[in-house]
Amino acid sequence: MNGRPARPNWLPAIAERTLTHVLRIQTRRFLNIQPSSLTRVPGPEDGKRYVLYLHIPFCDTLCPYCSFNRYVFDKDRALAYFKSLRSEMRMAADLGYRFETMYIGGGTPTILPDELARTIDEAVAMFPIREVSCETNPDHLNASVMELLKNRIQRLSVGVQSFNEDLLMRMDRCGKFGTPAQIQERIGRYAPDFTCLNVDMIFNFPTQTEEMLREDIRMVIASGAQQVTYYPLMTSPSVARSMAASVGKVDTLRERRFFEIINEEMADAFTPSAAWTFQREGSGLIDEYIMDTREYVGLGAGAFSYLNGTLFVNTFSLSEYADRINAGKMSVSGEQKYENYARMRYDLMMDLFGLDLEKDDFPIQYGITRKRGLWLELFFLNMVGAFSKDSSRRLTPFGQYLAVVIMREFFSGVNHLRDQARQSISLEGIA
Repeated sequence: MNGRPARPNWLPAIAERTLTHVLRIQTRRFLNIQPSSLTRVPGPEDGKRYVLYLHIPFCDTLCPYCSFNRYVFDKDRALAYFKSLRSEMRMAADLGYRFETMYIGGGTPTILPDELARTIDEAVAMFPIREVSCETNPDHLNASVMELLKNRIQRLSVGVQSFNEDLLMRMDRCGKFGTPAQIQERIGRYAPDFTCLNVDMIFNFPTQTEEMLREDIRMVIASGAQQVTYYPLMTSPSVARSMAASVGKVDTLRERRFFEIINEEMADAFTPSAAWTFQREGSGLIDEYIMDTREYVGLGAGAFSYLNGTLFVNTFSLSEYADRINAGKMSVSGEQKYENYARMRYDLMMDLFGLDLEKDDFPIQYGITRKRGLWLELFFLNMVGAFSKDSSRRLTPFGQYLAVVIMREFFSGVNHLRDQARQSISLEGIA
């Protein structure tokens, strides 16, 4: 025995609720974007690495839980959009950016496979890109699309969400992307074509039972995917009504127990590589583009950039996006600069998310150690049992869950920011 008193059983629940409440207030405060007069994002700084993010905002169907900038697919609009996106890439190249990593999200980036392939080819010709990550839907796991992309993409992320037919029906996904058995088979068939095939799953649906969750996990393990990302169900005001009418109202009371089940069931086949990401041993690249490189340039309608402590937000409007690109401008329309304290908290959040507190470069970045600059945050985390008893740099299983809570509230805050951006534009097909 080490003499430390056991923590009371009620402490984890109080810690989660306290953290959720504080973060909900703080994220609204720190994600208060102001209009920007910039025509382009700032150029790169010497010695820094940056990730390129491209946003493709088109989907065949709009999922009720999704808060990303997305539009119902229209081929003519999508063709024009891809052309504008390639023009914006050239503007980033003219600024001097030399990206080695590119992540393509949406929406559904594979909605026009030929256009996506052309965009990747132009990006590789423009920049010294070595790693390309891309999102897709299960119905795009087919021979024609995969043959086009397997030599262009290293990391493919498939949005499955659940293998349970009842949950898929509530999400209006049942039958549209194939049956659960078909999706599982396609993942196994095409996973060997990529360095990392990641499956995106969601947990804590209001109607989800523990057995439904366990069956989801068993199916994803058997699928042959090299990586699994298990997101807690998240929302924003813009989709709260559609979510309540379909999957139900979000409730975090069961979330910790469900996350414990995920860790238990995944333990024999996968190990955690980030707070909510699990990877097979020796499977290669991790499909989390913000873990290793904190600063990124986002191109496309509704994308974000984070550069030298400033968050930039692009216009969410397709028509405004096209007008800006045609006028020789990039799409940034809003910004917010953060002082050192907010930046230190962001870095701590990302380190917690990456399950890695071993590296402390705060003295280089901010002229102060993490322990001094964020003493209150670290005191709270230590008090509630987030750190191992023999190391203040290693998270306990509960600490891993708190990292999930932090990221859940951060992304919920970002979703609220997306809601604000939508309020300033016409509907343009956004649900």
